[in-house]
Amino acid sequence: MSNAGGLPLSIAIGNYDRIRPIRDGQVRIDGVDPVFMLLEPEEIFFRAFRSVDFDICELSLSSFSVKQAAGTNPYVGVPVFPSRMFRHNAFYVNINAGIARPEDLRGKRIGLPEYQLTACVWARIILDEYGVRPEDVTWVRGGMEEAGRIEKISLDLPAGVRLENAPADKTLSGMLDTGEIDAILGPRAPRAFEAGEDHVRWLFPDPVVAAKAWYEKTGIFPIMHVLGIRKTLVEQHPWLPSAVVKAFNQSRDIAVEALFETAASRISLPFVEESARSARALLGPELWSYGFAQNRHVLETFLEHHHRQGLSKKRLSPEDLFHPATLETFKI
Repeated sequence: MSNAGGLPLSIAIGNYDRIRPIRDGQVRIDGVDPVFMLLEPEEIFFRAFRSVDFDICELSLSSFSVKQAAGTNPYVGVPVFPSRMFRHNAFYVNINAGIARPEDLRGKRIGLPEYQLTACVWARIILDEYGVRPEDVTWVRGGMEEAGRIEKISLDLPAGVRLENAPADKTLSGMLDTGEIDAILGPRAPRAFEAGEDHVRWLFPDPVVAAKAWYEKTGIFPIMHVLGIRKTLVEQHPWLPSAVVKAFNQSRDIAVEALFETAASRISLPFVEESARSARALLGPELWSYGFAQNRHVLETFLEHHHRQGLSKKRLSPEDLFHPATLETFKI
């Protein structure tokens, strides 16, 4: 259902339960007639930063920060976080590499799809707590299942960081299988792990337990993606960022409440209500938090390490990421 007479804007985003009330017309963005494109993150990010294809879109927090620090960002951020994930499950190791704990990654060859991926930034933040620095390993960049993947954004890394490209005809999954690399960091599981093969396993035996302990220690539920609006649009329509935030908050609220439906589960997964109650007990009543103030500490940690890892040219503050009108909201 469209807003007749509203701005016809393209919205590129993943097919998440938290955006479906907007997509289906149950929630409307004031003044906007949206055209939704439900795409995989890799396609959205590639097209957004290469050719600015979309009016509103989900963006990698890391790529967004790289562009923002360089002053070349074609998008204005708003504090809506379409993807958040704990990343203790992003570490996969070949059992023949002698890796039993995070500290054992020192001196190893670790594959990753792109060095600046948000998941990889958070993974290196986790490793930092075990005294493993980016300079302590050799990073091998390549496609997980398709050879020839490139870094979508040019990087100028610190001198001590060793970053190699995988051979042009090889994938990271294949190299992990053969032992040419010892481990993988990334947002997707390698083929052997998905197939249940014995020689590839998680570094953290129970990543859920590890992630919960980390949250209780740090209070951080990692932000993966941020929502961006084309900068030229915001200049023409300064009311747009607040309208977008309002609608996405309403949509998220509807989706979260649906998780607690007891008469008939709306999600095709047993024990959804029990899992949702456990998550709410850990994370608080919002469960999937949007907004600036309540996420400032998460963003502060990310931006500190992002700069320290050599990805942002200058140390950004959380306020630097978002349109000023979205840093606070009205109250009744």
